[in-house]
Amino acid sequence: MAEVIFYEKPGCINNRKQKRLLQEAGHSLDARNLLSAQWSPDSLRPFLGTEVSGWINKSHPDLKAGKLALDLKDPEAVLAQLCADPLLIRRPLMVVSGQCLQGFDAGQIDQLIGLKRLPDEDIETCPKSHTLDACKAESA
Repeated sequence: MAEVIFYEKPGCINNRKQKRLLQEAGHSLDARNLLSAQWSPDSLRPFLGTEVSGWINKSHPDLKAGKLALDLKDPEAVLAQLCADPLLIRRPLMVVSGQCLQGFDAGQIDQLIGLKRLPDEDIETCPKSHTLDACKAESA
């Protein structure tokens, strides 16, 4: 079975479900706090895809409230903002079999290391995304 480094936001409902799927499949997890990791553009960039909008946690309270704007046409500026405020990073970040991954694409993970079962619900979108206060309380 695989060793998975799993950067999560502690207390995140979906990260808990994602870790459970990995553990049920027999994989060993090294769970780390995404928010307290010391991110730099060089350390974060390997996890990110080519589409800048896919880097972003769209449930970030300040984004949802319109208090924060990101210039998606300036990837370096967005990367700097992600490093400065890791809550902006779409999660989880994982290192699986030497590959850096962002988000939880169950099909991709199943092909890469195997899962016993695929989720029967959306475990990427924050279930509290409709409630700003819940996300603010969770991020505190």
